[in-house]
Amino acid sequence: MAYEQLKLDNQLCFRLYTAARLTMGAYHPYLDPLGITYPQYLVMLVLWEHEKQTIMDISHRLQLDTNTVTPLLQRMEKAGLIKRTKGKEDARQRIVTLTDKGLAMQEQAKHIPECLSAEILNHIGSIEELTKIVPTLDKLIEGLKQTNNEH
Repeated sequence: MAYEQLKLDNQLCFRLYTAARLTMGAYHPYLDPLGITYPQYLVMLVLWEHEKQTIMDISHRLQLDTNTVTPLLQRMEKAGLIKRTKGKEDARQRIVTLTDKGLAMQEQAKHIPECLSAEILNHIGSIEELTKIVPTLDKLIEGLKQTNNEH
């Protein structure tokens, strides 16, 4: 090969992509019984923190475009997990709130983080090793956001 930097094994992006894909896959056994996808789970996490939010706030929190979040919310509303209403001060704004079903799902999902962490720790060793990478990932995310904003 003429260019060492073009080998797949030398790509940070491939490792991140693979880790993200495998992480989402690891959630399937926990989310399938709840009838939600991983992206819907992320929306639920945001709403369990603050039950009433605008679509824009959810999008910002998840670092996703509203065009990506809106179809998720539409499916979640059809499933009876959330309710979308017009804003009182600005009718163009949509307010998202959890339904009773969405609130009840929090109780069913409360074990998911611990179960998944336990499974991962079986393979990598210690929680310290796992938590060490969080600040590095946060820096990487911030750097990528700035790079994307420059383009």
